[in-house]
Amino acid sequence: MSDIQSNTTDPVDEHARIEALARVRSLLHDVGCADEEIDRAVEDDVIDLLVVDRMLVPSGHRMTQAEVSARTEVPLEVTKRFWRALGFLDVDETEPAFTDMDIEAVQIFQAMVAMGMVDLDSAVQMARVIGSSMARIAEAEAAPGTTPIIMGSGDSILDADEFAKQAGASIPAMARLLEYVWRRHLQVATRRAMLHRTRGSDEGVRPVMAVGFADMVGFTMLSQHLGDEELAAVVARFEELAHDTVVALGGRVVKMIGDEVMFVVPTASGAAQIGLSLAEAYSDDELLSDVRVALSIGPVLVKDGDYYGPVVNLASRLVNVAHPGTVLISDEFRDALEAEGAGDIDTRALRTRNLKDLGRVQMWKLLRAGTEPGADSRRTMRWERLGEVLRELDELRERGEAVRLPDAQGSGVEGSAVESGGGDTEGPQGEPLDEGVDRATS
Repeated sequence: MSDIQSNTTDPVDEHARIEALARVRSLLHDVGCADEEIDRAVEDDVIDLLVVDRMLVPSGHRMTQAEVSARTEVPLEVTKRFWRALGFLDVDETEPAFTDMDIEAVQIFQAMVAMGMVDLDSAVQMARVIGSSMARIAEAEAAPGTTPIIMGSGDSILDADEFAKQAGASIPAMARLLEYVWRRHLQVATRRAMLHRTRGSDEGVRPVMAVGFADMVGFTMLSQHLGDEELAAVVARFEELAHDTVVALGGRVVKMIGDEVMFVVPTASGAAQIGLSLAEAYSDDELLSDVRVALSIGPVLVKDGDYYGPVVNLASRLVNVAHPGTVLISDEFRDALEAEGAGDIDTRALRTRNLKDLGRVQMWKLLRAGTEPGADSRRTMRWERLGEVLRELDELRERGEAVRLPDAQGSGVEGSAVESGGGDTEGPQGEPLDEGVDRATS
């Protein structure tokens, strides 16, 4: 085609682009694109975006949102509410942005409400959960380096051709995989809900669950010294280790929040094994620093796959005061352990602490039976060494900046920089590095 413009003088590359455009043009014809639309995309250098749009949302006819409302007989405000709940931006009322796929989605939404499966508000909330989850999956798939589909050359024609070749097989496969995973998780969640009801719990009574948090020590300070690739490797390793440990021991990862993981498990003994295993796993990992872990147990509110209530708040507060490499538990959690007869677990009383919004709380340190009182000293020394290394890097960087940026009096800024940043002997959240929360009882 004569409409190909290229900055390259290599005839082989030009020939490759001509062949690629021919394949792309044929594909776009098959999904209903006219030559005028294709030529305009080539001229505007957005042919790759056109291929993405037509392959992922195929349709020969585009409609406005008002036309979607008319065809489905769902009020326009309800379709807008559903659209926003799924996480999509509002579109101009005159823009033909909707397809037969959108019609089908609205009809499914309408049928769920009409059959009494859910009321309107519940259906919208379900759409919000689905949209949020799918958005995260999509962002992960499209992230640089995650999938070859997005590894572009910078040439829109070649990239469009490559995307078309790979996506033709990968999109249907991913759709089947998502359905498989959803069915499996729905099976587990439904069985859990049924067991909760058949064990004599009254409707509306909150299930009792053990809730845990694990927080990676020093992540904020560490992230300041790592490049993007190194930081991504640390985060990926943290998530992998947390997920594998929790799931292998019968728990469920509720969510990952940067350098923190929240998990639940039905029993205190199960949560104790997970908590101790997490502390041990991160202590033995060469890439990561230690974690703080905290556990509590009691009735929880389950909503949209997440957990809420005082039990969750308590575990969240406890993890903020835990010593690196240790597992803290509440009074109620210790009572539940004794009731379950967990003989391979020991606890040690710590001093009470005043926790934000919760008042004074008696805390206990969780240990494996037979563990020596000083068995966690290696973890403490490891964290201290990490802190020293990072502080030295800070001082070196500040000295370098002081040499390059002398102040108006001719003296460097090193003195004030080191004075403010050097000599810091605190860990995360202001904890002294040589003190643990159990120092009063050690």
